[in-house]
Amino acid sequence: MDLRRILRHLLFTKGRLHRAFSASTLAAIEQAIHASEQQHAGEICFAVEGALDGLPLFKGQTARGRALEVFAQLRVWDTEHNNGVLIYVLLADHAVEIVADRGIHARAGAQTWSAICQQMEGSFSKSYFESAVLNGIQDISSTLAGHFPKQGATANELPDAPVLLN
Repeated sequence: MDLRRILRHLLFTKGRLHRAFSASTLAAIEQAIHASEQQHAGEICFAVEGALDGLPLFKGQTARGRALEVFAQLRVWDTEHNNGVLIYVLLADHAVEIVADRGIHARAGAQTWSAICQQMEGSFSKSYFESAVLNGIQDISSTLAGHFPKQGATANELPDAPVLLN
């Protein structure tokens, strides 16, 4: 049990979440996702959570484990071409996880997602939250465009608006 992590999560406030991801930042993220999806046939979903609480926190749930849960809850896997990508941020840990559906993951590979996460986490450590997410969306968009180029009109299968989880 990591006592420092538990305290960091328990003391994390919604105010900190809203300072890092203000209404204007969330709007910019939504616009970036919308613009991105005009360039490829993939789907991008962004979710941010301030901190874990309760049993998951005390059992040591990782950001990756939580991201997998959120991927399922938000039904990012439920796209026609299995090319949905979730960007999950656990702000108390400054952790970024990308969970990609099997159609795009098989083509892009874990190293692609890991590199994007590391770049975003580096910017998060400097409190550059908005630019980190916007750059991450751009990198994911380039990856999706390379593997799932836009061909005609496609339905927007997932909402573009960021999801605040607490």
